[in-house]
Amino acid sequence: MSQTAPLSMTAFAARRGQGEGTLAAWSWAWDMRSVNGKGLDLRLRVPDFVEGLEAAVRAEAGKRLSRGNVSINLKLSRAQGAETFRVNEAALATAIAALTKVQAAALEAGLVLAPTTAGDVLSVRGVTEAAVSDDSDTAALLAPLMADFHALLSDFNAMRASEGAALRAVLLAQIDAIEALTLEARAAAEARRPRQAEILHDNVRRLLGATEADPARLAQELALLAVKADITEETDRLSAHIAAARALLAQAAPVGRKFDFLAQEFNREANTLCSKSGDIALTRIGLDLKHLIDQMREQVQNLE
Repeated sequence: MSQTAPLSMTAFAARRGQGEGTLAAWSWAWDMRSVNGKGLDLRLRVPDFVEGLEAAVRAEAGKRLSRGNVSINLKLSRAQGAETFRVNEAALATAIAALTKVQAAALEAGLVLAPTTAGDVLSVRGVTEAAVSDDSDTAALLAPLMADFHALLSDFNAMRASEGAALRAVLLAQIDAIEALTLEARAAAEARRPRQAEILHDNVRRLLGATEADPARLAQELALLAVKADITEETDRLSAHIAAARALLAQAAPVGRKFDFLAQEFNREANTLCSKSGDIALTRIGLDLKHLIDQMREQVQNLE
């Protein structure tokens, strides 16, 4: 399946199948679900009497998934009357030993127990069990089960793609909002410039402890404070991160890890902007940026 947007790690799919010909008595139900995860964690519950099934499922899932906590379950059954039963020799020996012990204890206590019949022994849990068909029958199940699993994976990835497209739309809207706030921060920084110069001048005079400061020293201190308060570098980096985020969302490959790191860089710049603001309007913009970036990071956690 071609991928045109990042995939979500959250999805669910289910399928039912029925054997044909000599396998007509067999039916099955697949289900597959996943949530976000740092890596790929496959948790399988499939019958072990179909040789090679678990290995084949793991291999196929590993080819088409790269991240997520994924659970894959298969319930396999035969039509009533098609099953035969066999005696579990180990369970039979255990049951007979237990009955012998009970009878011996009863005799010592002077109790007389009713005779134990074969039916009593067979009714003990585990003594009899459903017997699958011969090896050729169960081996023949592998092909139709895997054919259905391929279809299940396609359904599963289709849902991941649909969820991913929805996530992409949300993230792009959040990136647009971050861009608008970044532009607003630039404007607020420019608007505070005249007042900032007066404040810096007064602060330097207080620090130097004199009303008549040396003009060269005053200019030097003002320049240092102006550099510390300048947010041009932060807004430039935010603009670069915005461009990088849009580029990631345009890729047809897993981008969740890269986007998570990028979101951390977004947050770093917003924190620095807040620490440099020195202005109520700019501080408000910085806090709005941090809130929006936190929301974006939550959404990013679901991307493959």
